[in-house]
Amino acid sequence: MATTRDYYDVLGVQRGASDEDIKRSFRRLAQQWHPDVNTSSEAPERFKEINEAYQVLSDPQRRQAYDLFGQAGLGGNGGGAEGFGGPFGGFQGFGDIFDAFFNGAAGQAGGTRRGRPPAGADLRYDLQLTFDEAVHGTEKEISFTSLAVCDTCTGTGAEPGTQPVTCPQCGGSGEVRQVRSTMLGQMVNITQCGRCRGVGRIVETPCHTCHGDGRIERRRTIRVSVPAGIDDGHQIRLSGEGEAGPRGGSPGNLYVVAHVAAHPVLQRRETELFYELPVTISQAALGARLMVPTPDGEEAVEVKPGTQPGTEIRLRGRGVPYLRRQGARGDLHVLVDVRVPSRLSARQRELMEQFAAESGELGPDAEPATAAPGTNRAGRRRGKRGIADRLKDAIG
Repeated sequence: MATTRDYYDVLGVQRGASDEDIKRSFRRLAQQWHPDVNTSSEAPERFKEINEAYQVLSDPQRRQAYDLFGQAGLGGNGGGAEGFGGPFGGFQGFGDIFDAFFNGAAGQAGGTRRGRPPAGADLRYDLQLTFDEAVHGTEKEISFTSLAVCDTCTGTGAEPGTQPVTCPQCGGSGEVRQVRSTMLGQMVNITQCGRCRGVGRIVETPCHTCHGDGRIERRRTIRVSVPAGIDDGHQIRLSGEGEAGPRGGSPGNLYVVAHVAAHPVLQRRETELFYELPVTISQAALGARLMVPTPDGEEAVEVKPGTQPGTEIRLRGRGVPYLRRQGARGDLHVLVDVRVPSRLSARQRELMEQFAAESGELGPDAEPATAAPGTNRAGRRRGKRGIADRLKDAIG
């Protein structure tokens, strides 16, 4: 069963964590919770949950879908960890769990694994969007400074005309093995080579431009396609657009985080929009045709005679597009807000009092507010309070 917890929380990493951070956290947790090591009753489920999170976050495309759409972006399949038969039943990342228990001893024939240059760092870019850009989608050009492949040495770190050589300390494996005897037999501890830092090669003649790193700082400009319906806080993951890895290592990823400006009058809740339509007492009582704002321009709505405060008029398909349903959009909910005037002219007051009298809202002792001073003031005050109370009740 797929976990309902956030996959990043399961592995204990931040949303912008690098692939190496995710793998490192997975190995640590797998060692801690594997049922062959941990005998607690919760270990099997916890181990499956860790495996499921890793299967998603270690795959660039599935991680991108999860970052954008959460569990819905995985099509209901979660991490794909099905069943638990035997010590590694249902586990897709066999090599990774082998690494978790044997410190990376799984590898090429002969039990050795050649070192690889470390991957480049992931980057984050905060992209400001207007409400309309988020609703309809747009193309944005962004510029940022990052470490890119050195043009002089093409990323090797070696001066042109020379090549990196095999590390004499680890023999090119990028690892140093230490064998020690225990009561259970010989145990092999494998650590990263300190001389080549796990790459397996060293640069004897560093490039004069990048000084052996294989990277230089450069200003880059790229275009980002912003999908229609993106919401505030959503991330767009651009694989391989992060920093270049040192000495030819694979590049990191670029995470573009959307920051959507609020609309002046429309309120958004995911794909649904809400608008409070101000309506006068006479418009609510007699009916009216009024214009309301939508993401695609103003549109007329019909306020029927006798419309009550809080009535909802729904405009279907006038909301925000769904990110994963082509052509589908949410609705615009128009909420009627009957406005009671705070000031009345003498004529308006007279008409309101006549209306109240004909409606039976004035008691038999009440007199119009325009009556001569000193005549039945108590009854007049009671009449005014009655009208105010009824108007207040009418608007909730």
